[in-house]
Amino acid sequence: MRITLAQLNPIVGDVEGNTRRAIETFRKVASETDLVVFSEMFLTGYPPQDLLERPRVIRRVEEALRLLCKISAEIPGVGILIGAPELNPKSGGRRLHNAAFLIVDGRIVYTQVKSLLPTYDVFDEARYFQPADKIDVVQFKGETLGISICEDAWTDTSLGLTARNYDTDPIGSLANKGASIILNLSASPFNVYKIKTRFKLLSDHSRKHGIPLVFVNQVGANDELIFDGHSLSFDKCGVPNAVLSGFVEEVVTIDSEKTGQASLFQARTEIATVHDALVLGLRDYAHKCGFTKAILGLSGGIDSAVTLALAVEALGAENMLGICMPSLYSSEGSITDSRKLAENYGVTMKTIPIENVYESYLDTLSPDMEPTEIGITQENLQARVRGNILMAYANKFGYLTLSTGNKSEMAVGYCTLYGDMSGGLSVLSDVPKTEVYNLAKYINCSSEKIPQEIIDKPPSAELRPNQADQDTLPSYEVLDRILHCYVEDRCSAEDLVSDEVPPEVIRWVVEAVDRNEYKRRQAPPGLRVTSKSFGSGRRMPIAAKYNQFGQYWQFGECSVDSEPSGSPMKDTIDE
Repeated sequence: MRITLAQLNPIVGDVEGNTRRAIETFRKVASETDLVVFSEMFLTGYPPQDLLERPRVIRRVEEALRLLCKISAEIPGVGILIGAPELNPKSGGRRLHNAAFLIVDGRIVYTQVKSLLPTYDVFDEARYFQPADKIDVVQFKGETLGISICEDAWTDTSLGLTARNYDTDPIGSLANKGASIILNLSASPFNVYKIKTRFKLLSDHSRKHGIPLVFVNQVGANDELIFDGHSLSFDKCGVPNAVLSGFVEEVVTIDSEKTGQASLFQARTEIATVHDALVLGLRDYAHKCGFTKAILGLSGGIDSAVTLALAVEALGAENMLGICMPSLYSSEGSITDSRKLAENYGVTMKTIPIENVYESYLDTLSPDMEPTEIGITQENLQARVRGNILMAYANKFGYLTLSTGNKSEMAVGYCTLYGDMSGGLSVLSDVPKTEVYNLAKYINCSSEKIPQEIIDKPPSAELRPNQADQDTLPSYEVLDRILHCYVEDRCSAEDLVSDEVPPEVIRWVVEAVDRNEYKRRQAPPGLRVTSKSFGSGRRMPIAAKYNQFGQYWQFGECSVDSEPSGSPMKDTIDE
């Protein structure tokens, strides 16, 4: 069978626009294919979240399906397989199904409902959908199609945290019912480890059951989630016979009987995929929110430099404005490095010194605050002055403000509310500091776009004389190793103890992560590239009392450990 994998970038909520894309694609490839397969929930885009609770959205989906049936009748014999929500006809359970519709010759000939509804990490599908009460196959063009939707394939417990131990195995059920081809419609979001894992998962299904398998994934970014595409087709031995590109739209027609070639799947380096994911995430966030231009502060540091590099690739140098805002503590190198960076990228840079504004703040607050004293308050004032300047330009000229903080800083609160955290999108908020340096090296692999001086200089917020990040923080190598274990691997504080890192350092990091939840809750949305980001997939309370170091309550007694040291509302600073 000739099957077209339509790896496209739907816009959440744009049912009419997504339907037009489906019709255009169907008409374009109809003469060369038997079946066009689109991704999960294509008509609404994924994830539509609480838009699903609006009856008008569901009515629009029903209208779209009727239109697709009408278009299908014009081209007989060619099928459309597309994902969309469906009203649950039964009175019990959730109001909707997450469904895949097979449309042929002007009518919906089969509907398969999603069986496994993920509720972990960024997923919350049980909030909206009722799972399938049956799994079946359908005959089409001499083949027995087994249709599944995304999570229905994620049942391999050998994958550890990337799969769940479900009671049912939809892929196995389809195979047992005689499926000759497995089709999986997906909206599988990217993280840095997922591409290889997903490939192995799907290949194993195909090889285990001896059935060709086609996987069509959404591409594009919606809010924090980035969908990498990388749609796949496997022969009955689990060898790929088609591997679509990552992070771009692509429509490819394959022969399901074609023998695969293992060499078709060439995994790229993790840093290359993170780079491409961030560019796509930034571009889609800006364009889908109606922005064509962006602004950011240029500090002469590595974070703002990498953010600028990604933004130029996503939006174009002509649509970027960088503002350098030196204070009395800024080094001359930071100013000249920022200027060189902007020149390398052809970006307009304005220099707006903040010393006079900062001093006027101090005069206003005097005598309650000693102007000669350089403490947290004075440091944060500088960051907030800069944030106000960026937002003023954004308001006046319609820029999207990009904040430049990285995951390491966000984790421990080394950032200033209403200062460097101001903005519409936090591009690097899921990229640890050590990986920011690796991104810079990747960006510079063909030519030195980011000045080497920026990469080589010790990181500093430059908010007081001779300041360095490591005055306050552990080395970033140590910090990021602890954060990975604590945040991504969900290790307990006790599990982190090792001979390599002093226990007081581990305790400081863990307590800093826990007590800065209030600050992260007020941050701009960020782009998710790791397996556990500070976003919708990590839901932690703010007003809570818990202790990672020993029991709070001893059974049978009312003794309570002392509270963690450090005020949970004490602001810290960064560039």
